Amino acid sequence: MPRSVNAVASRARRKKVLKLAKGNFGSRGNVWTVAKNTVEKGLCYAYAHRALKKRTFRSLWITRINAAVRNQGMTYSQFIGKLNAKGIVLNRKVMADLAMNEPKAFEAIVKAVK
Repeated sequence: MPRSVNAVASRARRKKVLKLAKGNFGSRGNVWTVAKNTVEKGLCYAYAHRALKKRTFRSLWITRINAAVRNQGMTYSQFIGKLNAKGIVLNRKVMADLAMNEPKAFEAIVKAVK
């Protein structure tokens, strides 16, 4: 009886990993053992950095709001404190977008808070 190997599934599995490794430099993109390690590590980074991306964007929004609010003669912490006291519910993503693209609307929010 001939030896039974599941070559179809094995090849498919390797092709899937090599497809994910496509674009890497040198043997990282086309040698199975190296590509497998590269893809595994890359997927670990992808998992970890999904959370990091949220932190990074929140930091960016806060920086943009702070810059826009300082032009109006106020600090970020004062602005957020007064915003909460007035009961105005706008998240930082929306406020940063207004500060960048609609400065007049953002100025109206700052005046409503003062």
